[in-house]
Amino acid sequence: MWRKIKEEIENVFDNDPAARSWLEVVLTYSGLHAVWAYRIAHWFYLHKWFMLARMISQAARFFTGIEIHPAAVIGRRLFIDHGMGVVIGETTVIGDDCLLYQGVTLGGTGKEKGKRHPTLGNRVLVSTGAKIIGSITIGDNSKIGAGAVVLKDDVPPNSTVVGMRARIVVQDGIRLKEAGKANTHGDELAKLEQEVQELKEQIRVLQCTPARETGLKAVRGRKELSTYEGEKDSCLL
Repeated sequence: MWRKIKEEIENVFDNDPAARSWLEVVLTYSGLHAVWAYRIAHWFYLHKWFMLARMISQAARFFTGIEIHPAAVIGRRLFIDHGMGVVIGETTVIGDDCLLYQGVTLGGTGKEKGKRHPTLGNRVLVSTGAKIIGSITIGDNSKIGAGAVVLKDDVPPNSTVVGMRARIVVQDGIRLKEAGKANTHGDELAKLEQEVQELKEQIRVLQCTPARETGLKAVRGRKELSTYEGEKDSCLL
């Protein structure tokens, strides 16, 4: 047990350059406190002391702002940096050497029983405010960008995903635009621009149609509209 405690303290120094001393880390790092409280609560949960386990997790949530369900399965050296607002659900599985930032949600969908929370592989980084919802697998060495929302698709190992809804932008060190596998914002804007131009053309045609059908019959008093031919020509442009 003491070896694991030492290991987790050393992990803080590996991931946070702001850490200065062991005393500072032990006394002030809420992410570390939340993980330690989880380890205790998880032990009680495994031994079927469910109420006591939940009480410990809720007390940790009150003091740290981090909620970890005692039934979650968490590997070694998890580091939660800053941590406020982090939620880790009941059936979540987290591998070794993972890093979570503030506001991360590893949540479930619906009211179904069974596995309904994400599975994170080893060495996964989940940035500020990211939401991973449902029984999704995030592969080893992957990164989830700040504010990303991952809802349905698994993320392959060695990938970087960003956006709402999240899409893969880097895989195995290769930007997917270069591999022809993903659209950038520029591509999406160009497509939207083309669609707007097509809609404008359809509107112009609809506006010109009545002139074609009624121009020869239109009469003001007893005189034919002298402007019809000009309107007709402009509609044919």
